[in-house]
Amino acid sequence: MLQGFKEFIMRGNVVDLAVAVVIGGAFTAIVTAFSDHLINPLIAALGGSDVSGLGFAIIPGNDSTFLDFGAVITAAINFLIIAAVIYFVIITPMNKLNELMSARLGVKEDEEEPAPTDVELLTEIRDLLRSSALPEK
Repeated sequence: MLQGFKEFIMRGNVVDLAVAVVIGGAFTAIVTAFSDHLINPLIAALGGSDVSGLGFAIIPGNDSTFLDFGAVITAAINFLIIAAVIYFVIITPMNKLNELMSARLGVKEDEEEPAPTDVELLTEIRDLLRSSALPEK
């Protein structure tokens, strides 16, 4: 049982996933600090002189009814920054590396046969029906 667990843990994709989670957590802290201290003040400045930011209170004077559009915009910017960094720093280089390794090893991608047309399929069905038909008496 322990040997199976060891094999599972030592698989490349499990270790890669663990590293990605740790790096993702650290990078999320950087992006959050960036948006909290640089993006949020800019968005709040667009909201006017009210220090609460870009949004409004449904019931004036009740802070729990404040709709904070700035926080939603900031979350969207956080997502876009993280997605862009993951794409350009991880995905693109990995795709290039896979292409280089495939070219170096001489691995060719499987070329798929084109799908048969309707006419070809109908012709094949007709021929099968003819071959399986019982001879006339």
